[in-house]
Amino acid sequence: MKEFELKYGCNPNQKPARIFMSDGKDLPIKILNGRPGYINFLDAFNSWQLVKELSKATGVVAATSFKHVSPTSAAIAKPMSKELKKSCFVDDLEGLDDSPLALAYARARGTDRMSSFGDWIALSDICDETTARLIQREVSDGIIAPGYTPKALEILAGKKKGAYNVVEIDKDYIPDPIERKQVFGITFEQGRNNSVLDGDVLGNIVTEKKKFPENAITDLITALITLKYTQSNSVCFAADGQAIGVGAGQQSRIHCTRLAGTKADLWHLRQHEKVLDLRFTDAVSRPEKNNIIDIYLSDDCEKVIGEDVWRKYFAVRPAPFTAEEKKAYLKTIKGVSLGSDAFFPFDDNIERAADSGVEYVAQPGGSVRDDVVIETCNRLGIIMAFTGVRLFHH
Repeated sequence: MKEFELKYGCNPNQKPARIFMSDGKDLPIKILNGRPGYINFLDAFNSWQLVKELSKATGVVAATSFKHVSPTSAAIAKPMSKELKKSCFVDDLEGLDDSPLALAYARARGTDRMSSFGDWIALSDICDETTARLIQREVSDGIIAPGYTPKALEILAGKKKGAYNVVEIDKDYIPDPIERKQVFGITFEQGRNNSVLDGDVLGNIVTEKKKFPENAITDLITALITLKYTQSNSVCFAADGQAIGVGAGQQSRIHCTRLAGTKADLWHLRQHEKVLDLRFTDAVSRPEKNNIIDIYLSDDCEKVIGEDVWRKYFAVRPAPFTAEEKKAYLKTIKGVSLGSDAFFPFDDNIERAADSGVEYVAQPGGSVRDDVVIETCNRLGIIMAFTGVRLFHH
């Protein structure tokens, strides 16, 4: 297939639209089901690069959940605690522990379920039946992977009344080293961002503490590779082999950090017993539970647990999760990693990161205030590396 005609571009008025290879070669994909659109393909090709690179860097299968050309999360396959499974709504999925790919996607999808609603999925390896069954029950636009087992393809092709988008990509495809795009009729050209993000980029540790534990190295690599395919400015919190909070597309670095930190805090709070013990009525759907939990954890919790409304959502009225309780719980969180796609111009980012349990940081360095940022890390006991690699993505 040398080109594929799209229904429209970013918006319905943007016609005609297509994808094709400028050199006339065949596209490196097969559309096995559905009819993906312009934004679907932007998500697909960005997300595939992420999982392919993350899996290569860690040696473990990887998955990501994408929305509007940025990852909501990315994760590698690691065992899940019973609390995490329940928090991610996968505690009832048969065979989960036997499928590394399903574990990776369960983590990626479960990190920020509000943002992942209607996501695009990328898998680093051949999609198996268990992963397909997990995807089957979530609201999603489509998937890209290097292959599918027959049963997995059957399950996915039956989703959305047979219209679910399933794309297979040639895992050996290597793009041209020069990339181009047009804006306002003007062509931009640049070399592809082929920077390799592995343990070597973490060698320049600039703080008093000088050694990252192995789990932090994995988490920092996960954060950095996630940022490489996130719309900038961006900051990523990571823990246990997954991105737990992504702050994307903010003009201010501190707003990136605050946004990502808030998401990371919510990821931790969702695993608190007060949230895990919520007893929803049978009428509440999976997507509705995400929204209700989000409100329950906010300052507007009375909107779902108030005397006049709680019966709409719960079989038993939940006790309030007070601000003091949440703050105390979050103070127990440690060992979180943080990556940034560009340098921190002020130490307020480090102060905010520490509030969310960050102990390990990787950022390019190069600010005129690097010394202030380093000093703050030393005061807070944080280990920080300067990678020397900026990761802007637009």
